[in-house]
Amino acid sequence: MATNKNDKTLNVPHLRFPEFSGEWYSYPLTDFMSFKNGMNPDAKRFGRGIKFISVMDILNNQFICYDNIRASVEVIEGDIETYGVNYGDILFQRSSETLEDVGQANVYLDRKPAVFGGFVIRGKSKGNYHPVFFRYLLASPTARKRIIVKGAGAQHFNIGQDGLSRVCLNIPSIQEQEKIAKLFECVDTRIATQNKIIEKYESLIKGIAQHCIKESTSGNTYVKLGDICQITTGKLDANEQVDNGIYPFFTCAEQPFKIDSFAFDTEALLISGNGANLGYINYYKGKFNAYQRTYVLDLFSENIQYIKWALKVLLPKRIAIEKSSSNTPYIVLSTLSDLRLPIPNKSNQCHIAKLMQSLERKLSSQIALNGSYNKLKQYLLRQMFI
Repeated sequence: MATNKNDKTLNVPHLRFPEFSGEWYSYPLTDFMSFKNGMNPDAKRFGRGIKFISVMDILNNQFICYDNIRASVEVIEGDIETYGVNYGDILFQRSSETLEDVGQANVYLDRKPAVFGGFVIRGKSKGNYHPVFFRYLLASPTARKRIIVKGAGAQHFNIGQDGLSRVCLNIPSIQEQEKIAKLFECVDTRIATQNKIIEKYESLIKGIAQHCIKESTSGNTYVKLGDICQITTGKLDANEQVDNGIYPFFTCAEQPFKIDSFAFDTEALLISGNGANLGYINYYKGKFNAYQRTYVLDLFSENIQYIKWALKVLLPKRIAIEKSSSNTPYIVLSTLSDLRLPIPNKSNQCHIAKLMQSLERKLSSQIALNGSYNKLKQYLLRQMFI
């Protein structure tokens, strides 16, 4: 890679393949594609027919291919001609609840024709461009800023065909487009591989934990969770978080926020008491604070790491039973205090705890590696486009 940071005159990116020179030139998107809003078929036409591209297909796929489109629709005469999507067409998110997400784009890379929905704008290819390059160009910070300023709305933010047609972006030769596209495809392929590695680690850890706890049920004493630890809750509202705070602030989110005051200084398990992450368990040792619907478990008479994994296996089952019997979408104190756990001897507790901690560390290293790949991608998006 060659850098061009010292060149303040040429219209070139900061980071570039050394075999390319010369400036990039600014073009409106309308030079490369024509825009059209999608179709709004009657509900009874869904569930059969050809594939129907929605906003979720734009957001949830590296590229859009026929087989990864989720919905289908029965087409009528003229639909394919009017709303057909072909190889290399760009699909834009037309409407969003947040301005930052309006105009997100993806590319269709399949030879099978599909159609697209009313919350999508199709950019039909009419110019000479590399479709994969455009996928990444439109995800670059510069492109996102220029698209976002065309969005408008109050409760929902929208971008129209006219707004997209007036977005101007800097574009290199087709040869350089192809080289950049190949680089980003390699990075995304590695990220996808890393995601699969993480999924396999998570599945392995879950299976080993279930096996260990199942083995612990044989011939061991069962005790109530409330008899082997202290169970309290935090006192704060969830909105008490502050940017750049000193201490972790555990809410019902998976990751803690920050806060400037602490109410606990202990080794504890933190359990989400409601919300989408109901029953999620964090471990922390030190000073922290907690939301009023987050349960704080400390002062354990048994190995805290063993108890954490016993809870990871058994608590979801308890929550599911209570949900089905009383439709309670949150944890009450008795859900935890009355939960019976198998307690093997101290040596076996320690063995299981060390095994699970070792697996957790390996998983954490894989997650960190994935984070590095994603940071690399974001760096390249900033440096290789203008």
